[in-house]
Amino acid sequence: MKRNRKGSKKQQETIQVWPYDQARRVLPYVASIMRSLREHCLEAQQQQLAAHRLVKRPGRPDRTAILAHTETVKAAKEAEEHFHQALDELHTLDIYCLDPVAGLALIPFAKEKRLAWFVFDLFEESDSLRFWRYHQDPLEQRRPIAEALAGPPENSNVV
Repeated sequence: MKRNRKGSKKQQETIQVWPYDQARRVLPYVASIMRSLREHCLEAQQQQLAAHRLVKRPGRPDRTAILAHTETVKAAKEAEEHFHQALDELHTLDIYCLDPVAGLALIPFAKEKRLAWFVFDLFEESDSLRFWRYHQDPLEQRRPIAEALAGPPENSNVV
């Protein structure tokens, strides 16, 4: 039987996994990036809404309305660009934004030779790393961090 040479092969991507102590040390930087992501996301949404409202005004737009719409569209695009720059900065650390407005990010680690994620919460007052989840868990799943810390630490890459 011949292999499908034209079909795309499933590529495996190796990501950096973070031991708990290293993840704790990087939290101030992650928090800074997440605040920027949130700010830029909200700014883009606000500008897009303003542009939409300018277009939906009744009647024919005058010169002032056209200029205002152009400026709000430009501001929305700039905010989106800043958002994507901050998102790229987060991705260089192999940390992934789950919800920029809610301030949620996922930091990968290995638990029992399986991919798992520390759940970073920007708005958690006491400890921004209180929960974790396995990769296969539903997104809403939250496990207490004490469970992740039990057992031997694993520092290998997860594929």
